[in-house]
Order: sequence, then structure tokens, then C-alpha cells
Amino acid sequence: MPGVLEGVKIVELGMWAAGPAAGGIMADWGAEVIKIEDPEGGDPFRGFLSTGVGATSASSINGSFDSDNRNKKSLALDVRSKDGQEVAYRLIKDADVFLTNFRPAAIERYNMTYATLKGINPRLVYVWVTGYGPVGPEKERAAFDYAGFWARAGMMATIGEPGAPPPGQRPGMGDHSTSIAVVAATTGALLARQRTGVGQEVWVSLYRTGLWVNSMDVQTALLNRANIPRLSRTQMGNPLFNAYRAKDNKWFQLVNLQSDRHWPGFCKGVNRADLLADPRFVDAAARRENGPALIAILDDILVTKTRAEWGAIFDAEGVFWAPIQTVEDVINDPQAHANGSFVQVDHPSGQRIEMVATPIEFHSTPAQTRTCAPEVGQHTEAILLAAGYSWEDMAGLREKGVIG
Repeated sequence: MPGVLEGVKIVELGMWAAGPAAGGIMADWGAEVIKIEDPEGGDPFRGFLSTGVGATSASSINGSFDSDNRNKKSLALDVRSKDGQEVAYRLIKDADVFLTNFRPAAIERYNMTYATLKGINPRLVYVWVTGYGPVGPEKERAAFDYAGFWARAGMMATIGEPGAPPPGQRPGMGDHSTSIAVVAATTGALLARQRTGVGQEVWVSLYRTGLWVNSMDVQTALLNRANIPRLSRTQMGNPLFNAYRAKDNKWFQLVNLQSDRHWPGFCKGVNRADLLADPRFVDAAARRENGPALIAILDDILVTKTRAEWGAIFDAEGVFWAPIQTVEDVINDPQAHANGSFVQVDHPSGQRIEMVATPIEFHSTPAQTRTCAPEVGQHTEAILLAAGYSWEDMAGLREKGVIG
């Protein structure tokens, strides 16, 4: 069954995660994605293997790279050379999208600017992913999501206990958030092209995506012209929107934004009807005023039963909550599996591996994970033959080191 982007041709000149992850989503959705890679080693993410980021200690499979680059075709092409640029131009001439996350100086150096490519293909949607944006005094600054998304956009400074060192993010959180923005931007520009007949340049950055993800705090700061301080869990204004530890040392999150609505059922569930009559906790305003005292009481109560026991009680009383799961919990979660959160694919190593699925479900045009990430240059000959190059042409390009 064809995917939602069936028939869309994307030429990707990218590395690491934010740009390629977006290309990976669109490849799952049926687009033909040609990944241009340096013949000398390819995307550097291929070699980035460490526990928790790519391969585990028990495997040499780079799962993170495979996830972001599955279903693509790899073209080993040196775009630093004029001959390599000419090859890229031929592919771009009939492409729908050019996707890159190279910095401005590299884009200029490789003659891959929008002005250049628009002259070759006026219908081209040119999607440019950067760290901090392609203009401004820091347009050339290296980012990665840890810097541009997590540290620079305000999240790192506002999450965690007051006085503690700034907390780290887990790998790819900002890259993968940004990749969804990139997919939205690309599909929006393609829709606009249907109406106008011409393409356009589209900018997405880790920094602006981080600001959007953190926009509740950023918007509050804009209105108040003041910083948002870190807040300890012992100081939460709504104690029914807080994390607690159960008897089995498992944590859970209460998520009762309308605390007056849920307070009677909560008190019944924890068998503390006396709290309903306590003037310190009579309504949301009182509980906010006396939050630290109530949280201390709830800490003592909630440590008396296991998380599963509290879960059953909360569900019966209409109290909203969620388990705070480990990643191991997540990969075994029946709810995740029931909703198609993981897919299985044959890996070149001979193993059949499980991978995280793209986050959107199309019921009439479903996403499909057909292949893992290609080897560097795996499709070079097939791509160039389809573009009109002869075997003799390719031999000459290979002799010059233009293709791998």
C-alpha cells in the first residue's frame, strides 16, 4: 500500500540526527530519500557507538543511526568537488525536496544555496535545519541538540531541584523534536506548492524548536519580564500534580490539574477523609498556600502501598496518574505495543530487530519500515544509472574520487 508521501523525491545532504531523522520519517511515509554521504566514511553518526547512544555493549548494531536512516538510498558523493556538485544538481533537477542541516559556510562552500538550487529547479522545496538559524551573529555556531535545544532554549536551567547542577538530557531529544517540526514544515511547503506551482525556502532550527517546546515558560517570562526559577517537588503549588514514591520504590506522577475536582476522590482513596475538613487544604488556593505541608503528609501516606496498589485505587476513584517508567518498562509496555509503537525489520547482520516506529499513524496510507539504514554508497550506481549516467561516466567519476 503506498505511503502518504509516495512519489515525493527528497535529496538529503545531512549528518547526525535532526535533519536525517526527518528524512527517516518521510522515508517511512513512502518518500524516496536519497542520502548524499561523504565517500570517506559517510555520515559521522555511523561511527558513533556507545552504550545508550547507538549500540549496546552486547551489540554492534547502531540502532540510533538505523532508526533515523531506514528506508533511504545512500549515494557516496563528494560535493566538495565541482564534479560532485554537478551530480547533485542533476538529482535535484527533478527532486521535490532538498533537505540539509549543514551550516551556512558549508552550504556556500559546496554551492548548495537556495538561490543556486532554485535556479536549477524552481519547484524545489528547500528545507534548511540549523542550530541557531541561518542568519544572525551566531549562525555558524555548532549546536547539536544538547546545546541549541536543551541548554540555550531555557530548559536545562529550569528543570531539576534548586541548587542542584543543571540536569542533562538524553540523546536525541531535541533532534527528534526538531525532526517532527521539519516534517511538518516540509509537508506544509509541498502543500503550498500545489497551490502556487513554485517551491520555497524553509528554515527550522534546534533553538527555535526548543523555544517552542519550552514556550509555556518562555511565554510567561515574556509577559512578566522575569526569570522562571527552578521549583522543588516539595514546593509544588498543586500537590495533586506532583511525583511521589511508593512502597516498592517505584515512582508515579499525579496529574490532576483540576485539584478541587479530584481532591475528594483522592482523600477517599488514601483513606484520609480528615484531610477534607482540614482548613489548610479545603480548596485549591489553600492547598497552594500550604503545599509543602501537604506534600510531606502525602509522602508519608503514599509510601505505604506499592505503585500497582495505588494505581488500582486511583483508577477506581477517578484520580489521574501515570507510572514513571524506565526505558525497560517502556519497551515492555502493552499499551505501547497495542498502538504500534515498535516495528520489526530485517537487519543486514542477519538479525530481525525491533525499532521505534514513527509517531504518526495513517490508517489509509500507513507508514512502512522496509529496510534498515543502507551502507555508505550502497545505491550509488543505481541512483546514477536512473539519473542518466552510463557505466563509463561512473568509472570516470570514481577514478576522480567523486563517487565511492
